[in-house]
Amino acid sequence: MNFTVKSEHPASVKTGCVILGVFERRKLSEPASRFDKTTRGLLGKLLADGEMDGKCGDTLLVHYPRGAKCERVLLVGCGKPGEFDNSAYRKAVAAAARAVNTSGATDAVTCLAELDVKGSDTYYNIRAQVELARGTLYRPDELKSKKDKARRPLRRLAINVDKAAQEQARRAVTDGVAIAAGVELARSLGDLPGNLCTPSHLANTARELGKASKQLKVSVMEAAAMKKLGMGALLSVARGSDEPAKLISLEYSGGNRGDKPVVLVGKGVTFDSGGISIKPAAAMDEMKYDMCGAASVLGTLQACVDMELPLNVVGVIPATENLPGGRASKPGDIVTSLSGQTVEVLNTDAEGRLILCDALTWCEKFNPAVVIDIATLTGACVIALGAHAAGLLSNDDKLAGDLLAAGKAAGDRAWHLPLWDDYQPQLDSNFADMANIGGREAGTITAACFLSRFTKKYHWAHLDIAGVAWKGGKEKGATGRPVSLLCQYLLDRCGQR
Repeated sequence: MNFTVKSEHPASVKTGCVILGVFERRKLSEPASRFDKTTRGLLGKLLADGEMDGKCGDTLLVHYPRGAKCERVLLVGCGKPGEFDNSAYRKAVAAAARAVNTSGATDAVTCLAELDVKGSDTYYNIRAQVELARGTLYRPDELKSKKDKARRPLRRLAINVDKAAQEQARRAVTDGVAIAAGVELARSLGDLPGNLCTPSHLANTARELGKASKQLKVSVMEAAAMKKLGMGALLSVARGSDEPAKLISLEYSGGNRGDKPVVLVGKGVTFDSGGISIKPAAAMDEMKYDMCGAASVLGTLQACVDMELPLNVVGVIPATENLPGGRASKPGDIVTSLSGQTVEVLNTDAEGRLILCDALTWCEKFNPAVVIDIATLTGACVIALGAHAAGLLSNDDKLAGDLLAAGKAAGDRAWHLPLWDDYQPQLDSNFADMANIGGREAGTITAACFLSRFTKKYHWAHLDIAGVAWKGGKEKGATGRPVSLLCQYLLDRCGQR
């Protein structure tokens, strides 16, 4: 989809559809009022007749409004004016994108970015328009022989703003397109089945990104090199699979030479059966999404390249399958990690922390400013936070605060959980330095406690995205989270909005 910026009277623009906001109860937004005056009170009459109340997310499509140059006008409910915050705005924008895409209009002009959104500004309003429009129109139909195509899909969206805001608006469009493309990459990788999206496929995707940019250096470590280094924890997970494990790194050099990088580590279990501790059959197909942390790292690195961020960023992806087999790890096995610490594997389905711990130790070589790992790590996080927020744990309160703020601004929220030493004894083992599980209580926290034992040499945060990385049921599919949060954090870090 093509995005542009305009500064025109909403009734004077020649387009397939003009998108305008309406507040409860039956209150026209300022752009809608200007449109209404030109069309001799058309919108006011429709509202007075009860055609629409303004409830957030409701839409009303009107064809050939007399007095305007557009073919259609789409009214979008924005809810109560005093409650029109980032969440309500995003709901209205997404509803508008869905409605206009099925309206038959191939081009549209939206005036929603002109609205006053509580706690937001023009840049965020416009960027959200772009991200949500792209995201709403995404279809996971890559492998279908017959695509689910709209009758006449929306191809061009112009965002109407005040003339004084045009420069800011163009930057917002550029950033929005880049972030939306990163989210789309993460979603498309997540939605691929495990027989196609293997560790090798993730490695090849990273190589393709590297070929497209001189600022991105990509390398892939094979199992033999990992064994020589001593990555016994990571390789123990791969033992049951015929697919070779990979350790993928992407180094984006947008900052000054010698500047410490932000390192993003993404869990890349391309299919997780649970290993010998095999999972129940119900919904096991969704374990293809256990590589969504890796997908979010690839999407974020692509966005960094497209936004030309003046920052050094490194992506690290430990990639493997976790399957049962004659050589698979067994409950009770003890493995030696790259750090030299030994781990008693009490449950082979707690494999994500095993591949991450070696990757987190390996990250020390980059002399990082901060390290953030992203992983679909625990079912306990789904129970605690549902599908609304990622779990956030960190050994640095400032880093945690920065990530929370970035998530709130991007509409991709996280919630801070404690990482107290009180939980560490749950990982005690009689036979090794630690066990890989800490019992039923506080499962998300004890998983992070495990990882914290490998991150003592730098500032670190852990994002458990098990509840937010994909949706189940009728809307089954990857979400691309938390690419938006990570991109916003990187933008904030280098002083760009």
